[in-house]
Amino acid sequence: MSTAPNRRAVAVILLIPLMVTLALWAFAWPAARIAPRDLPVGVAGPASAAQQLEQRFEQRDGAFDVHRFDDEAAARAAIEDRTVYGAVVATPQGPHLLTASAASPVVSQLLREAVTASVPEDTEVRVTDVVAAPPGDPRGSALGASVLPLALAGMAAGAVVTLMGLRGARAAVTLVGASALGGLAATAVAHSWLGALTGDWWTVAGVLALTVLAIGSAVAGLAALFGPRGIGLGALLMVLLGNPFSGVTSAPELLPEPVGAIGQWLPPGAGGSLLRSVAFFDGSAAGAAVLTLALWTLFGLAAVLFARRAPTPAEPVEPAREPALTG
Repeated sequence: MSTAPNRRAVAVILLIPLMVTLALWAFAWPAARIAPRDLPVGVAGPASAAQQLEQRFEQRDGAFDVHRFDDEAAARAAIEDRTVYGAVVATPQGPHLLTASAASPVVSQLLREAVTASVPEDTEVRVTDVVAAPPGDPRGSALGASVLPLALAGMAAGAVVTLMGLRGARAAVTLVGASALGGLAATAVAHSWLGALTGDWWTVAGVLALTVLAIGSAVAGLAALFGPRGIGLGALLMVLLGNPFSGVTSAPELLPEPVGAIGQWLPPGAGGSLLRSVAFFDGSAAGAAVLTLALWTLFGLAAVLFARRAPTPAEPVEPAREPALTG
């Protein structure tokens, strides 16, 4: 009796619980440890009152990164530029909380609770949503749910290009074309139909297409470098880690360290942050996300174009040529 099938069976038995454990760690652990960690917030108003507000934030050591502003106008501008998630303005009538639910509904609710708990019970906290989430997605659920489909679309594009045996320029053109059409289709659903995204339609489509392209080209590039094993490595990076580490459903600063930072270095997290910037904040704070997606795309396409790898089962193997006879 051959031992090879038995070894494969044992490998599957051991691999499934390992995958379940890894998936639970990647998805459940960050969600169970959500809390502010150097969350950028602002305070504004007269110096003495603003200092008291700042001290209240700093009582929670390491939770908030407090920025001081001269007045409410400066605080609003910082929120619109995505420098801070919200700000508290000291006024004669009491604290005035400025939030941006479009940046993160979870952070907006957290700030409301934190400010309300820090003032006397009979003090009313006035709240203004400076950059509100769109009526079609007031809780940000649709935006948060968009990362996984984008990751799966990129995974599918990279895997199919590899398994079909496409190489070189043909593979690169296929990835670009599939990503462009995927971005248009996703924008038609999320922007035109659901109303979950605002901003310029074509800019949003470009961001979605770039996100799919970065993921797809990275997967195809890894496969070009490491063979079919590269597809598994791409799935690990883009789906198993990239999706839960993206922070799109909450905020990167609410995830355990260094999960939030790692997520922004991966295409799903960078794509989610860039999508928020162009959809709700006129492109503010988009530079780092654009650079991240561009680097992953260039890496993947360069590997697809120039890496040499063994042919997949879908590719014909060229027969060896006999040396020519001389003399």
